[in-house]
Amino acid sequence: MANYCFSQLIINWHHNYGRKNLPWQKNKTLYKIWISEIMLQQTTVKTVIPYFKKFIYYFPNINTLSTSKLDSILYCWSGLGYYNRAKNIYKSAQIITTEYNGTFPHEFVNVLKLPGIGRSTAGAILSLSLNFYYPILDGNVKRILIRYYGIISSLTDKIIEKKLWTIIELITPIHNTGSFNQGMMDLGALICTRTKPKCEFCPLNKKCITNIQKQWDKYPIKKIKKIYPQKTSWFIIIKYKNYFWLKKNTTYNIWKNLFCFPTFYDEKTYLTWLQETKININNYQKMISFYHKFSHFILYIQPVLIQLSNISNFCQYDKQGMWYNIKNPQHIGLSKPVQKILDMFKQDSY
Repeated sequence: MANYCFSQLIINWHHNYGRKNLPWQKNKTLYKIWISEIMLQQTTVKTVIPYFKKFIYYFPNINTLSTSKLDSILYCWSGLGYYNRAKNIYKSAQIITTEYNGTFPHEFVNVLKLPGIGRSTAGAILSLSLNFYYPILDGNVKRILIRYYGIISSLTDKIIEKKLWTIIELITPIHNTGSFNQGMMDLGALICTRTKPKCEFCPLNKKCITNIQKQWDKYPIKKIKKIYPQKTSWFIIIKYKNYFWLKKNTTYNIWKNLFCFPTFYDEKTYLTWLQETKININNYQKMISFYHKFSHFILYIQPVLIQLSNISNFCQYDKQGMWYNIKNPQHIGLSKPVQKILDMFKQDSY
């Protein structure tokens, strides 16, 4: 009975206050839910919405996705980060086309086999699109359970995660699973937030241990603030009129398969490279530096601008890159820092 009350409170709350007009919820399909769930991994709904709309515009179905080039997919993903997600979507599209005749699989075990999809994501895809009974356990759901049951744990505690899976399996209803799962995610995103939760509006507040004890800092345990190592890089921005020289990164794991400015991780190497390319090293300008944060380190970026009046010598030296036209941009994948710099020049050109 207690489990029924919990789930019914969530379903009722979702019916009255939950999100029902997100782009992937309109004319709902398995395909749209799959794309949205991958995009929403480690990313907020607000950030995802414009990327999702752009992605669906270019790739409205699995067929268009599987027959496209990875560069086109990375182009739509540029700036969203965690680019392995886009590569996994591309790999999955190939698998779905060859093994499932272009139809997204309905069986949990087959969905779980697709690259980049774990137990919770597979459950979310099938329950939100087809209302199948599969529990989910994303960060929002973990936080609700930890606070409601008063479990002393962090969100990343793997031992406690097993316990949370047991709990969510018990309280997830067989009927209206999709509404319950969406309600849990919405409640965590809108009400039971990481900081300053709005407990007065929560349907679970009467029996929530954290609310009863008024100890929001205790559940979940806050992670010790991590000190991230720092790395330094130089972006060599070679500009000719409205064109910028870019090369596909096939060497470094950072931004692999994305087009980048020539990038170096020590000053001596980039100065040597400039000499080898017969570029006048006296004719360069250091731009304002900035930081870009990854999940495991912080990259200090020093852009160096070189404006060319003639490109013949440079093109003879390096034929493996491409000239990117900011007024008529090619559809290629760009990292967020590269896009940031190009946007700055684009604004100045109008």
